[in-house]
Amino acid sequence: MNILADTQQANLPVTGMSCAACAASVESTLKQVEGVENAAVNFASQTVSLAYDPHITSPEKLDEVLQNVGYGLIIEDDEEDALAGQEKMQAEHLRALTSNTIRAGVLSVPVMVIGMFFSAHADTPLPFANYIMLVLTAPVLFVFGRNFFINAWKQATHRKANMDTLVALSTGVAFGFSTFNTFFPEFWHARGLMPHVYFEAAAIIVFFVLLGKTLEERAKSNTSGALRKLMGLQVKTVRIVQDGFETELPVREVKAGMEVVIRPGEKIPVDGKAVSGSSYVDESLMTGEPLPAKKKAGDAVYAGTINQQGSFTFIAEKVGKNTVLGQIIKTVQAAQGSKAPVQQLVDRVAGVFVPVVIGIALATFLAWLVLGGENALTHALLAAVSVLVIACPCALGLATPTAMMVGMGKGAENNILIRDAESLEKAYKVNAVVLDKTGTLTEGKPTVSEWIWKKNLENTLFHTAAVQALESRSEHPLAQAIIAHTGSSDPATIETFSSVTGMGIRGRVAGKDYLVGTAVFLEQENVLWNQELKDHAAHLQSAAKTVVHIAANGQHIGIIAIADQLKPTSREAVARLKRQGIEVYMLTGDNLETARTVAGQTGIESFEAHVKPADKMAFVKKLQHEGKTVAMVGDGINDSQALAQADVSVAMGRGSDIAMDVAKMTLITSDLLALPKALKLSSRTVKTIRQNLFWAFIYNIIGIPVAAGILYPVNGFLLDPMIAGAAMALSSVSVVMNSLRLKSARL
Repeated sequence: MNILADTQQANLPVTGMSCAACAASVESTLKQVEGVENAAVNFASQTVSLAYDPHITSPEKLDEVLQNVGYGLIIEDDEEDALAGQEKMQAEHLRALTSNTIRAGVLSVPVMVIGMFFSAHADTPLPFANYIMLVLTAPVLFVFGRNFFINAWKQATHRKANMDTLVALSTGVAFGFSTFNTFFPEFWHARGLMPHVYFEAAAIIVFFVLLGKTLEERAKSNTSGALRKLMGLQVKTVRIVQDGFETELPVREVKAGMEVVIRPGEKIPVDGKAVSGSSYVDESLMTGEPLPAKKKAGDAVYAGTINQQGSFTFIAEKVGKNTVLGQIIKTVQAAQGSKAPVQQLVDRVAGVFVPVVIGIALATFLAWLVLGGENALTHALLAAVSVLVIACPCALGLATPTAMMVGMGKGAENNILIRDAESLEKAYKVNAVVLDKTGTLTEGKPTVSEWIWKKNLENTLFHTAAVQALESRSEHPLAQAIIAHTGSSDPATIETFSSVTGMGIRGRVAGKDYLVGTAVFLEQENVLWNQELKDHAAHLQSAAKTVVHIAANGQHIGIIAIADQLKPTSREAVARLKRQGIEVYMLTGDNLETARTVAGQTGIESFEAHVKPADKMAFVKKLQHEGKTVAMVGDGINDSQALAQADVSVAMGRGSDIAMDVAKMTLITSDLLALPKALKLSSRTVKTIRQNLFWAFIYNIIGIPVAAGILYPVNGFLLDPMIAGAAMALSSVSVVMNSLRLKSARL
């Protein structure tokens, strides 16, 4: 049997994963199942790419295997339905997590206030303070934070440790020790020691780590949304011509060679070639260009693009996943799936830190038990607990979320929306920026830039009203730009009107015969040219502008220049990027002349024209292979593949929803000057996170040996667990204060 020939591929959403270790566990579990040839889990998108032999196993059987270890697969016939199911589950999980975080916060604040100001050892102690804190802290740990203990246990069964292990261990020890001291204080009193409690430390740790997880989950929840919206561009039903009659079919039943009918306003369902009729089709999905393209017999049409006002039929050539849109969806999936699972820095650190801390605590306990002399057990217990308490990950848990929150707030003030810590870390290293042209460097829609009349022409207001009236009857995409430019002036009354496809329009207004269209159109009508206007037209065309000519009663009387205008701040934004030592590239699906003009106007030396969506992705890959860290900036669906491939993806806020979903950063404004600010903000935020990690660990590095009693043989000093708790709190304060410094950063 040829195994490769029987291999089936599937991309399925996974449920129940809460950390990178879960992703590794799902992957290793699936790979051990007979019949599974490969399994690659993408933790960021919560999916698994499977290659399996359908004669031996099936998605249903694999789901059963995963259910036994606490995970699951979402299996639907339609991939879009599966993603929708996953999105629903993620939304429910996020709602539950947010609810737990809020409830944990509500209970933790009074515990912290009592612990700091009204504990049994305070000047004005609250009656039954320890019992009140015990009652308030228990639900924070074992109801709202129960997943930390469940996940820690799962990790332990796989002989692994992560942040959850550290949280469960330290808060569990702090809570157990405090509970013992609450009910049996006489145990310590009999030994001349004070029975301190650490309920506030345990509650606050759980609250802050829950807060960090909520932020992470919010960022993760949008990942599958982009794919679902891309799939939503696909048409559900199609009208085809069969035996001379029109028949409606589900799109999955359309085969190559069928004749498909397209009516005004409809989406093109599959790729093919037009055979009859004509129309303009909005192909911004593929090209990003704002002007609809003219389609007539022999021209190619693509799935997902939108027909304008005409009708035509075409022969289907590529269907389903073979269409250009299907390829875009596939490559976006692959680009997202090819990224390494999101392994949080704190998880990596915790994987080493937890066993080391446990080892030190055990060694401390045993050393004191053997060498402690009188009260050896008491000192052994206190020293071991001090080690575990001072190693509590409060500051570690705060390091990223506090810097993220302040950084995100600072970004929002500057019109920058940042979705996750991963893009923040990579943006710090960006040394190449690839810019889309339309909608990124330019406004993204055609507007009238110049309207020039013949010198000494009288009654121009009347001629303007006549052109406006005639253009209001035109179906040409540029007509809307001309009408928008003339504003709300009263249009003239039209006596006759006709349209010449691909050439222009003619009509009679108040006894005058007008022609509005291309130079070729006016030449065919033997118009008497005005040389000065012709020279102006040549100059405007050399600047990559489209020129529409106007003639009245056989005389050339005016020209209209239409262009996709450059944004006023694009040139300055490119200059700032260059000053930051970043290489800038421009890619466009537009023609070479327009690309050269825009590149020249913005100061970009490296540019490419006639670029298709897949070419943009290939260009980003090429730069990455050269060792560059690449940021892609775009606004259209045609940019989504390159955005998914780039190390840092930035969407323009007025672009498509899909581009914004794929991108990890969004510039809420259309002002490109926000881009250099975003990169600078990322750098400052990452720097702050690293400083926070330093403050989080420096106390541990100094405090753990002291807590273990390293100074006792020298000067008899043994760290009290209360001082250990205070040192831990100080590290948290240091981290919060350092994060707040970001608010005053200048971008």
